[in-house]
Amino acid sequence: MLKSLVVTSALVLSGVAQACIPEPIEPLQQVGQTRLSVWFWDVYDAALYTDSGNYETYEQRALKLNYLRKISADDLVDTTADEWQKLEIELTEEHQQWLVQLRTMWPDVANGDCLMLVEDDAGASVFYNNQGELGRIPSAQFTEDFLAIWLSPKSRFREERDELVGDAS
Repeated sequence: MLKSLVVTSALVLSGVAQACIPEPIEPLQQVGQTRLSVWFWDVYDAALYTDSGNYETYEQRALKLNYLRKISADDLVDTTADEWQKLEIELTEEHQQWLVQLRTMWPDVANGDCLMLVEDDAGASVFYNNQGELGRIPSAQFTEDFLAIWLSPKSRFREERDELVGDAS
């Protein structure tokens, strides 16, 4: 359970490491940012961007996670599946295929590494890290389900979710 919580935290948030920002994010504006800490471990900093600069009205989004600790790619993918289940997202055959794609696409991360999802004009997900583009999942449904881990009102980390979408009080 601790492993799942730590990995989930790592997935949820990311800092603003400039080295991770690819060309497609330049026109986007930051909506919010947060740090995910589990117990006494800082897992990652997260930042949400949209084309409008707010979460209420947008056509394009990006989520950047800047990791503050070492996490294996397998743990990141397993945590994605766990979080979907906690959000009551049915893990269909298509979801299983997406998880296989992520497992081959994502590298292990360490302190200072980032992963970023940029939503393209068609709603597909394009993933980047510090070295550049990692790959694409051409499905708007994947993008919605993946971002729900951080942005859904049902997210396990409600305070961090609110900071990302600009609802922090």
